[in-house]
Amino acid sequence: MKLGKTTTMTFLARTLLAAWLAVSFAASSHAQATQTSASADEAMSSGEVRKIDRSAGKLTIKHGPLRNLGMGGMTMAFRVQDPAMLDAVQVGDRIRFVAEQPNGQLTVTRIEKQN
Repeated sequence: MKLGKTTTMTFLARTLLAAWLAVSFAASSHAQATQTSASADEAMSSGEVRKIDRSAGKLTIKHGPLRNLGMGGMTMAFRVQDPAMLDAVQVGDRIRFVAEQPNGQLTVTRIEKQN
C-alpha cells in the first residue's frame, strides 16, 4: 500500500510532535527534581546539639540563621518529627538540619550529622 504525500507528512508531523512532547516532559521533570533538591538544601541550617530530651521528644540546638523561617542564630529547643532522630545524634555533634513550623511548633523534620 502506497501512502499519499499528505498522509506521510501528517504522520511525520505527529511523530515529531510526540517526540518533542516526550523530551519536554523529561526535561521538566528533571528541572522540578533539581529545584526540589536545591530548595531542601537551601532550607538546611547548621548547628550543634546542646541537649537531648528524649521524654519530651526535643533537641536543644545552637544554630545559625534559619533562612526558611526568617530567624537569626540562637540556642533553642525543637520538637523532632521522628523520635528516632534523637538516637541519631549526641550532645556536641555538629549537624545540618531543616526546621519547619507545622501547627505553629518549631520542629526538626530532617537532620544530618556532620563530620
